[in-house]
Amino acid sequence: MSESQLWNDVDDYFTTLLSPPDETLTAALRDSEAAGLPPINVAPNQGKLLQLLAQIQGARRILEIGTLGGYSTIWLGRALPADGRLITLEYDTTHAEVARRNLARAGLDKISEVRVGPALESLPKLADEHPEPFDLVFIDADKVNNPHYVEWAAKLTRPGSLIVLDNVVRSGRVTEAGSDDPSVRGTRAALELFASHPKLTGTAIQTVGSKGYDGFALARVLA
Repeated sequence: MSESQLWNDVDDYFTTLLSPPDETLTAALRDSEAAGLPPINVAPNQGKLLQLLAQIQGARRILEIGTLGGYSTIWLGRALPADGRLITLEYDTTHAEVARRNLARAGLDKISEVRVGPALESLPKLADEHPEPFDLVFIDADKVNNPHYVEWAAKLTRPGSLIVLDNVVRSGRVTEAGSDDPSVRGTRAALELFASHPKLTGTAIQTVGSKGYDGFALARVLA
């Protein structure tokens, strides 16, 4: 058995046991595929982790940067109370429409909002609304802008809030200080912010599984 097949088998075991699929999530993936969206959604066990993190956080307000078809958005939205609020930012109009349909089918359309456009344009507009601080921010968008997203996340949160940054390992290439890959450079810059920002303390975790060799980073917002 190859190493990657073993990773997949372990993922399948964990998912079947601890986060079995339901029709709403399955339909979200099916409709995303039918609409031609890239298959880059989080894995089911990672979606369950996001949900648990939001629940542990006692989150009432969540910001997601990078919606895709709304699969991770559903996991996060299910962690919110009935009067909670989730705002998710998506660049692509088609992706946003798929996500809205998926969120409506999940019964989350009343507490969620999909905003369309470049996130670096949507975030200043959001800040101008002077929203209540977000309890959790999930960043899973274009990696070149990761440091900018982290900066905005720090501004839009409160002491004790949680920031989750996805896809930080880049198949191990994150170690390449001289990389000319914009995604690697953006990810490294975001991790360096986690290390140096006076309002943040964080760590990063490597993962293997159905999504290959990757990982995520977590940061807590300090007082």
